[in-house]
Amino acid sequence: MRRLIALVTILLVLPMAAMAKPEPDHRASKRNYVRHTFGAEAVGRSAVGAGINQGRNVPHEWGQGGTGFAKRFGSAFGQHVVGNTIHFGVSSLRHEEVGYRPSGKTGFGPRMKYALESTVVTRKTTTGKRTVAAGELSGAFGGGMISRLWQPASTRTVASGLASGGVILGVDAGTHVVKEFWPEIRHPGRHHQPVAR
Repeated sequence: MRRLIALVTILLVLPMAAMAKPEPDHRASKRNYVRHTFGAEAVGRSAVGAGINQGRNVPHEWGQGGTGFAKRFGSAFGQHVVGNTIHFGVSSLRHEEVGYRPSGKTGFGPRMKYALESTVVTRKTTTGKRTVAAGELSGAFGGGMISRLWQPASTRTVASGLASGGVILGVDAGTHVVKEFWPEIRHPGRHHQPVAR
């Protein structure tokens, strides 16, 4: 099973990375990588994920209590580190923007559509043109698959790894929606001002 998981991970990540020659990209810098990978948001997301899995008792082999939560937190944070490393590596190779850029649009519908789309669509740092977010996709699914290697038997399956990657993309989509509407959430009386492009 571990060989199958490793093979599926390679098949997901390598084609994405092979699409471009490696060249330095200042937007996906080491500082951004460290902040996104080890910062407060990463720790918070890992803790929330661990809490949800603690409530669901998944995986059940880890049990409950502090020890079970610690294992779930370590697993979630490890998956995040692996996924983010893949994400930044592939994004750098493909010259993809990393992080969320507010839409600058007006109206709830167009802004919501942009926020959700931005999970799978990004821009090239070299041309500004829209492209498939190969870094985001390969990071989510690569992290999901690789994390199966330290999971107990009940979750050490390809289907579980792919489902985990899908959950990560869903969380990222939700995060993008919050970031898009954060000015209105933070200050409910203010109206959104479109950004001049």
